[in-house]
Amino acid sequence: MRRPDPHTDFPHAPGPLDWICGPAYPKKPLLAPLSKAVLVLLSAALNPFPLPAAPPAQYRSGEEFAKYAEKLRESALNQIPAVEAPRSIPASTRSPASPRDPGSRPGAGPSAVSLSGGASILYPWKLDIVTTIFWVGERPTANNPTPNFSSSWDLHWSSNYGGFDDPNNRRGFLPARFVPKLNPFYCALPYNDVTRGTTKPEARIVIPWFRRDFEREGKSVCRDRWVAIRSRKTNRVAYAQWSDCGPFRTDHWQYVFGKERPKANLNGGAGLDVSPAVRDYLGISSTDVTDWRFVEARDVPDGPWCKIGENNTFVQQSRASSTRVVSSAPNSPKTAPARKP
Repeated sequence: MRRPDPHTDFPHAPGPLDWICGPAYPKKPLLAPLSKAVLVLLSAALNPFPLPAAPPAQYRSGEEFAKYAEKLRESALNQIPAVEAPRSIPASTRSPASPRDPGSRPGAGPSAVSLSGGASILYPWKLDIVTTIFWVGERPTANNPTPNFSSSWDLHWSSNYGGFDDPNNRRGFLPARFVPKLNPFYCALPYNDVTRGTTKPEARIVIPWFRRDFEREGKSVCRDRWVAIRSRKTNRVAYAQWSDCGPFRTDHWQYVFGKERPKANLNGGAGLDVSPAVRDYLGISSTDVTDWRFVEARDVPDGPWCKIGENNTFVQQSRASSTRVVSSAPNSPKTAPARKP
């Protein structure tokens, strides 16, 4: 085969493809697909990890770009493994709750929680959780470096509560020196759904009741949520409102709403703090083991946890009901209803 002559066989300076294809290659349709194939192979070899596409031109500045960035963040959050959705059952199959909750012992499966619309959600029990005692007004210690004058949701928690919730000087389930202005049955879990006045992005995904209860950005849907707490020793069940975040952490949603166990900490891996009133009702020690689960307010049975507190769902409902009765009575004076003792 004659070697091509670059001076007579090519209309331009020869290149590598010229020597491969010969002088007649411009007349054949082989060049275009071959060139494209070479370029594709070179591109793949030099850039195995392609960069994300540039934002559209209309998003390259100002407020529009901020919206584009927010969409990218939400898209990334959607890659978080979804928390297993609670199972639904017909409301007619629910059994009434009781303080001992005998129908939901370990092995009996999660207990039913009713929602609006006639359905029920099964919130599973978190089993064998190391539980410690904390209280409003608690001073910092070696194992608890954060004082409890404020909570994660209330800068004036101690003042709003009415004072120091003394764990040693008690009168029934109350501190001996005063009647609290907030529910004395309270607890803390290691997650906060808000930070610096905004709602955390993952909260919209991992909190089962978020869409139903969300009101505005930066307002918690976890604060004052009802929690059932069961003693492993006596099988007694107390009900408390989620009033603070801890122990130690405020970001462990994988445990609070998922299947992870509590992280190691100075209190032996504690994953739940409870108030002195909860301690006394359950008969547990300062460090003990309990089970807990979320419950809806309508499934909380009557008990000492229903009686006291401006934040107490049942006190609020009672006042609202009394107000409606007084306002609807003929010739009734326009006065506020008296608080029940």
